[in-house]
Amino acid sequence: MSTIGFLHTADVHVATFRALVAELAPGWRDEHVVDAGLLADARAGIPVEERVRARLAELSGADVIVCTCSTIGPEAERAGAVRADRPMARAAVAAGGRIAVAYAVRSTLEPTTALLRDEDPSADLVFVPCLDAWPFFEAGDLGRYHAVIASRLRDVPADVIVLAQPSMAPVAALLPTRPILSSPRTAVLAATSTDRPRS
Repeated sequence: MSTIGFLHTADVHVATFRALVAELAPGWRDEHVVDAGLLADARAGIPVEERVRARLAELSGADVIVCTCSTIGPEAERAGAVRADRPMARAAVAAGGRIAVAYAVRSTLEPTTALLRDEDPSADLVFVPCLDAWPFFEAGDLGRYHAVIASRLRDVPADVIVLAQPSMAPVAALLPTRPILSSPRTAVLAATSTDRPRS
């Protein structure tokens, strides 16, 4: 049986990704490492690459490892992990047109922008900060967190909306008429695909 490992920066993601593995890759086992301090330090400008590598090493027995945090995604990808947001970014640029990038923590803006530019240097991006939503996430009020983000995105002029953080994924259900991409489902599908390149 194959194993997929996940590095998260919030406990709430364990249940989300475990459920997706059960749904999309029922023949796979899942393992999880959570380190909220990685995101906190990255937001404070403290280098985290060595610690990211150390936490990923705890998952070294997995067939594939996914980093679900968009802020530390570049460090994880350099260490050989799959960035959860890369399949989403690839789908966004493939869709074409203007891409709205919604983010709730400032530290994710640069890596998400760089990722989209890596997929398409000429991508037409518009940025939608939802920074006032983040305190609700930190307080565990996920319903309010998602509602605030949805209110920012309801009328944004864009052909496709990218939710830069995996915690935002439920926002898509609140805006069923908008074309919205989030990273959890696409990440699990890509990571467990039978034609995924093996390292």
